Amino acid sequence: MADRSAKLRANDVLSIGQFAERAGLAVSALRYYEAEGLIAPMRAPSGQRRFRRADIRRVSFIRIAQQFGYTLPQIKALMAGLPEGRTPTAKDWREISEQFRDTLDQRIQTLKKMRDDLDGCIGCGCLSLEKCRLYNKEDKAATRGAGPRYLMGDRSDEIREAGE
Repeated sequence: MADRSAKLRANDVLSIGQFAERAGLAVSALRYYEAEGLIAPMRAPSGQRRFRRADIRRVSFIRIAQQFGYTLPQIKALMAGLPEGRTPTAKDWREISEQFRDTLDQRIQTLKKMRDDLDGCIGCGCLSLEKCRLYNKEDKAATRGAGPRYLMGDRSDEIREAGE
């Protein structure tokens, strides 16, 4: 790791405090990201953490992914293909964004379905799966298990009426 830091110019390396300020995070958050394997700072001969300016992009991606609801283990898996020791290229980011895009497209479809189903449900006014005569006559959704079955992807035409 020492040879990696020797190749970097002094202005390309940031202390943890400088990096935290530039990234807009607390030092403790950076230490946590390191402990979770999301970032890998270099170590100065004194043992202090040193970050490459390119690491700012990684932390920015982590923060954006968290805003979209990704967990840290999911983010770590997405970032696994990014290179260590060099700045990710446009191609590197394009590959990771394709994975990110697929997941977001799925979430968008789920949210659209929830929105559309909610419009129909609120229209009747009952807001009760046990009493709903349109979507859940005689609580037939309960035969599929707990939870909001229709929002989880079950369709009313796939669920038999109670007693059938």
